[in-house]
Amino acid sequence: MTRTETRPITLGMRANLAAFSLLVGVNALVGGMLGQERTVVPLLATQVFGVPGYTAALAFIVAFGIAKAATNYVAGTLSDRFGRKPVLVTGWLVALPVPFLLIWAPSWAWIVFANVLLGVSQGLTWSTTVVMKIDLVGPARRGLAMGFNEAAGYAAVAVTALATGYLAAAYGLRPAPFYLGIAFAALGLGISTLFVRETREHARFEARSHVARADGRHDHLGDHLSNGQVFLQTSFKEPALSAASQAGLVNNLNDGLAWGLFPVLFLSAGLSIERIGLLAAIYPLVWGLGQLVTGGLSDRWGRKWLIAGGMLVQAVGLTIMATANEFGWWAFAAVLLGAGTAMVYPTLLAAIGDVAHPAWRARAVGTYRLWRDGGFAVGAILSGVVADLYGVRTAIGAVAALTALSGVVVAARMYETRHDPVPADTVVAGGTP
Repeated sequence: MTRTETRPITLGMRANLAAFSLLVGVNALVGGMLGQERTVVPLLATQVFGVPGYTAALAFIVAFGIAKAATNYVAGTLSDRFGRKPVLVTGWLVALPVPFLLIWAPSWAWIVFANVLLGVSQGLTWSTTVVMKIDLVGPARRGLAMGFNEAAGYAAVAVTALATGYLAAAYGLRPAPFYLGIAFAALGLGISTLFVRETREHARFEARSHVARADGRHDHLGDHLSNGQVFLQTSFKEPALSAASQAGLVNNLNDGLAWGLFPVLFLSAGLSIERIGLLAAIYPLVWGLGQLVTGGLSDRWGRKWLIAGGMLVQAVGLTIMATANEFGWWAFAAVLLGAGTAMVYPTLLAAIGDVAHPAWRARAVGTYRLWRDGGFAVGAILSGVVADLYGVRTAIGAVAALTALSGVVVAARMYETRHDPVPADTVVAGGTP
């Protein structure tokens, strides 16, 4: 008879550094899958497939946004029921055909279908890496953890967008830029299958040792909410959760606009593909690396005003983007847009983790990400329709106004969600992570 050894469950980034670092690397590969499209696919619409009209050309982002948003919601429930790792591995399996479809697509409809698969994959993989990192670190360094997660993902988006721009300039829009996606998918699947460990027991331990807030906020929600109750609280009822959900939607509405229309705007001004790729990379690079700072700052300074301020900084960047006419000003606007997004992105996730009880946190994250990534679809439709009617610059200006309004909503509705945590590394003997 063999004795089964049990490993103590420890919460904290330092105590789980190896597992945490591995998940950071996995999320970089997830971001790379998204980055392979940022420069090239909008140009495929106009230069290869001759898609008429901005609205039709942005259909791939609508498909991506709807698929990712819906999958985000399901991912939280699935990871609570079956565990985090199976959901992560499934997401990578769905990602495998995407670069091949982008290479061989005979019509624009196939590009749209590839983005449905990409949306499903991103919803499963990115959502799960978020939840797994929150599981591991516990409440003390939640903002810093989300900063690392999102920094890895969006720095990879930026580097891949830049690399695909140079590959497209040197070898054409297809197939060379998408070879990177093939490598990312193979690596992501292999690492997730062989090396990533399950983290669901960390969340269950935190739920058992959960400490109520000193101010009594949201403790009345309890730890046994149905899926419908989690959805309503996160979307509409709970002030901080609902304010975060609308801000997330508007933030990714911006990103849908940037993804679909910025390359078209730059091309119409006569910029080369290399310069378009550089501009397409600046925004997510500042966004990604900035989160290494802003995530940790939110643990010390609080969540609310970083979020509200970040939305207003984004609005300024978009306004400059809409009115500028040369590379230098567009680059400055991209820096502002990236900085504002860095202030917002990890902080919103940390705020959701602050408020949601560990027992239903994965479902709350899934609901938040449903709204946030639904912004891709809303942004693509809204900006496409306005661009078709009034031009690209007017569409960017309209989104800038919406972004400023979202920041005002956060300032008025959200309370400060950060509160004094339990110690960073808390151990219980006999757990089995």
